[in-house]
Amino acid sequence: MSDATPNKDSIDQWVEMMDEMNRTTLEAFEENVQMQAQFVESWIDTVENDQAIAETMDEGLEGYARAYQTWMEAAVKMLEQTNDAVEGEDISTDEFRDIWLRAANDSFKDVMETSTFAAVTGATVSDVLEYQEKVDETAAETLHSLGFATKNDVQEIGERLVEFERRQHAVEKKLDRLLDAMES
Repeated sequence: MSDATPNKDSIDQWVEMMDEMNRTTLEAFEENVQMQAQFVESWIDTVENDQAIAETMDEGLEGYARAYQTWMEAAVKMLEQTNDAVEGEDISTDEFRDIWLRAANDSFKDVMETSTFAAVTGATVSDVLEYQEKVDETAAETLHSLGFATKNDVQEIGERLVEFERRQHAVEKKLDRLLDAMES
């Protein structure tokens, strides 16, 4: 048997490797579709509950469609790379990774540049700030009931000290002028 003729073991290894690559590619594709579906469901739930967001829905859906197209183009590139690898071309794993990284960056940009995303983000930030305010109020009430000083108490004391020092300096200046007047 010559070196140019592949033996049965190397063919079996090649088939096994290609089966594994195809299985992994299919799993990644299925996971991508599931993630896209979850994203759309959570987005629609959020949008349905906010009128300002609902008004920008068309633009948001266009952004999502662009993002989906980006992912599908990445899947096609991935399959092309896989076919090239099957045909014997030397394809590095970095190329596979880069396809998905570029797709992720581009699709996030497609979605994040929409006014719907801005409205959803604004609503979320507003909700978080409102929640934080309630937590801060509850914490302050709890600290007061336990006899501890809060941040506001310490700030108020600081402001009073600054005002006290300002008045003290004003009184010292007046006393110095009086002493100077009495000595003259």
